[in-house]
Amino acid sequence: MGSIVDGANGTASGKKPTVIFVLGGPGSGKGTQCAYIVEHYGYTHLSAGDLLRAEIKSGSENGTMIQNMIKEGKIVPSEVTIKLLQKAIQENGNDKFLIDGFPRNEENRAAFEKVTEIEPKFVLFFDCPEEEMEKRLLGRNQGREDDNIETIRKRFKVFLESSLPVIQYYEAKGKVRKINAAKPIEAVFEEVKTIFSPEAEKVKINSCSIL
Repeated sequence: MGSIVDGANGTASGKKPTVIFVLGGPGSGKGTQCAYIVEHYGYTHLSAGDLLRAEIKSGSENGTMIQNMIKEGKIVPSEVTIKLLQKAIQENGNDKFLIDGFPRNEENRAAFEKVTEIEPKFVLFFDCPEEEMEKRLLGRNQGREDDNIETIRKRFKVFLESSLPVIQYYEAKGKVRKINAAKPIEAVFEEVKTIFSPEAEKVKINSCSIL
């Protein structure tokens, strides 16, 4: 027999998952840091954007609806993204998840907590000055600077207007772990480790005391 999902909000193992929201502006380096956290601490990385793209690629009815909304410049409803995240959590054997690039706004946040009944353990916020993010993004797209600068600045503006209220909400609850993301990749991960390592050590100590 296969594994049974415990209700709508559990994982495949039947445990309530640990969720960490990962937020940061475009070019803040959060994707790279997520890959390091997965490798060192055993989390599963879920990107809301990747899940939406995969659903479109699948050619499902849901995927076609998402594609049409994006083409028309509409925002994909929170429920659609949340259902994809929920399904990914339920079908994965792990019980620790990094959710990257979501919630994008207050409405996303409220809907996620209401639908999944999951509150994040904390929010990992990669704080990076706009000039540094711009430099990084333009460095990735050399030769197309004039095409991209306007789009990049629009993305910054959207991030500031939409995501900062989410960060402020969790900050008021003492749940934000802010990282200085302007430093080189390795130095940023050293700072990330100070947040995750005590937790990892605690797990190790507990397993040793059982033996």
